Amino acid sequence: MTSSQKEVTVKIFGLIVVLILLVIGVTFALLNAAPVSFHYYFGAKELPLSILLVLSFTLGLLLAFVIMSVSILRLKAQKRGLNKRLKTVEQEINNLRALPIKD
Repeated sequence: MTSSQKEVTVKIFGLIVVLILLVIGVTFALLNAAPVSFHYYFGAKELPLSILLVLSFTLGLLLAFVIMSVSILRLKAQKRGLNKRLKTVEQEINNLRALPIKD
């Protein structure tokens, strides 16, 4: 199999997965179309259960993304600090190696 054939196979497989997920999503929405009362701080709203579930899932994903972004930024800052310290220590080792040995 050539690389272009592999790319076409991967694209077809991806398309099939997307279509399967789309069919599952549509059937989920149709099976859970009953309206549900949603109470929040400023009032209440009636929404289909499927939309409410998708909204809560999306909100959870966004919250997780924000939390992970903060963690990743903190780790990158720590990495920069460690790299600076590593360069300093390597320079110090090189300076010590360059010193003449005295008896």
